[in-house]
Amino acid sequence: MKFTELNLDDQLIEAISYMGFDTATPVQAKAIPVILNQKDLIACAQTGTGKTGAFVLPIIHKLINSDNKNIDTLIIVPTRELAIQIEQQIQGFSYFTSVGSKAIYGGGDGNDFYYQKEALINGTDIIIATPGKLLSHLQLGYVNFSKIKHVILDEADRMLDMGFIDDLQKIFSFLPEKRQTLMFSATMPDSIRQLAKKILYKPDEISLAVSKPAEGVDQKAYLLFEEQKLDILAHILRVRKKYDSIIIFTSTKIKVSEIVRHLNKAGLPSKGISSNLTQLEREEVMIGFRSKRIRILVATDLMSRGIDVKEINMVVNFDVPHDAEDYVHRVGRTARVNAKGEAVTLVNPRDMYKLRSIEKLISISVPKLSPPDEFGPGPKWREGDRSSGKKKYYGKKKKGYRGNNPRR
Repeated sequence: MKFTELNLDDQLIEAISYMGFDTATPVQAKAIPVILNQKDLIACAQTGTGKTGAFVLPIIHKLINSDNKNIDTLIIVPTRELAIQIEQQIQGFSYFTSVGSKAIYGGGDGNDFYYQKEALINGTDIIIATPGKLLSHLQLGYVNFSKIKHVILDEADRMLDMGFIDDLQKIFSFLPEKRQTLMFSATMPDSIRQLAKKILYKPDEISLAVSKPAEGVDQKAYLLFEEQKLDILAHILRVRKKYDSIIIFTSTKIKVSEIVRHLNKAGLPSKGISSNLTQLEREEVMIGFRSKRIRILVATDLMSRGIDVKEINMVVNFDVPHDAEDYVHRVGRTARVNAKGEAVTLVNPRDMYKLRSIEKLISISVPKLSPPDEFGPGPKWREGDRSSGKKKYYGKKKKGYRGNNPRR
């Protein structure tokens, strides 16, 4: 469906065209009419499907001719990176309009807090906020949300995973009962449905099945032991010299630092991003990665959703995602908009059952590779239970190798 068929304001259509868009994605084509019709909505759509545009475009359309001087729309998101990204998209879509927005998140200095406070007091059209920081402002008593007309929860499942349920309930106690509420989530567990029952009124529902990774993604898995991972990762990256944009996902902040140290020692300059960095440091890293000044970025799962970086050549899962859906989100960072990309997953014996769950979800048998000969043999692929993790590494180790023991 063309955007011109969705009854959006001409100024908005001009901005969409200016940004190079012409055809709405499935979630946009389904959600925009519902939102314009003032209905509450619960939508299940994964990263990379255009869901931000699905709720931002109709909201801007409503605001273009509005004379409301109060805060009109509140968008709640799990991370500061997603808040920044959504604000940037709002600025692009509203380029030919007078619609204003402000992102509210932690990690800044006193000046950031002052500008956030001013935006909340003076009534910026759209506020995009992380739960914790927004609640801090609310509890100080100067925020008036009584005139809010639209409330949007983006990445709702991730917010619940991160333990924000209590914060969300407190935030909703400050909101008017009469409002339009939209909930977007990549997955739809029972916890999301229970939350939807509490905050939505007779919602329409849109459910786009978790997509398979794009056809342009070359997926493969290396079967190896945990102590082989760092050296084999460095080997994989050396072979892909032509790639100028690579993301490595790992499970913990500690591992981010460990991987970055190992790669830099191996002559593979890389940067890590996690909550250990200040907000300014995280923004500098993301700017460097987007501009291709940083070739290799190491990140935790928080980066797997909601970060829009174009033309990523390769995604490496240093650790197999705990949830099969997260594999799709991680891999979805590459091969976007019909491009080509590569996704490599490093699988130790304990994580083989996770890979089986992923294969079941995406209906594909991921090709499984053994480590290169110089790194010794890896484990055999097993279809059994998790007990395969008890097998120890008996492969040949390089002289002086101490594995990835964090105490080394």
